[in-house]
Amino acid sequence: MVAEAQGRNHEIEFREGDAEQLPLGDALFDAAVMNFGILHLARPDQALAEACRVLCTGGRFGFTVWAKPDEAIGFGIVLRSIAAHGDPNVPLPEGPPFFRFSETDECIRSLHAAGFESPKVVKIPQTWRLPAVDSLFQFMKESTVRTAGLLRGQTLNALEKIREAMREELKNYQTGSAIELPMPAILASAIKPSQD
Repeated sequence: MVAEAQGRNHEIEFREGDAEQLPLGDALFDAAVMNFGILHLARPDQALAEACRVLCTGGRFGFTVWAKPDEAIGFGIVLRSIAAHGDPNVPLPEGPPFFRFSETDECIRSLHAAGFESPKVVKIPQTWRLPAVDSLFQFMKESTVRTAGLLRGQTLNALEKIREAMREELKNYQTGSAIELPMPAILASAIKPSQD
């Protein structure tokens, strides 16, 4: 991904690093963002503190996560299908509860604890338009991290039942030949205060 980004944007420097221990000095940046990444970190609170550390006074930080599964319908469908036909407790890499930051109060609490001020949390409406009923299963299995891990941990028999349950539920979201799923995101942002 870094090579792809560098190939498309020659004038920008891209580096790999650990979000929980950034290999950067203090107060270097005016802004920092994390797009759907915080859910994949073992210590997300440490990453928030690191983001605050590398920002200049007045610098802005923002991160996105998915809304709860009753609103981010695609996740609701796959998680209900796994719960009904598979094992939702397969071992996964360490990380926070998947929908921890879908809660406004938790975003605000975590940003304050990391040293930020003036947190704001907004819900961003989005709709996924998928070409077929199996598109959601394929996407979740091949293009996500923790949900893909849940699916990979299922038996072949359970996986087929999960896929069939998803197909059935997705019929409720069919519009012509496409599937349209509400998939809102949560955008949390805050400011690094002055040190006075």
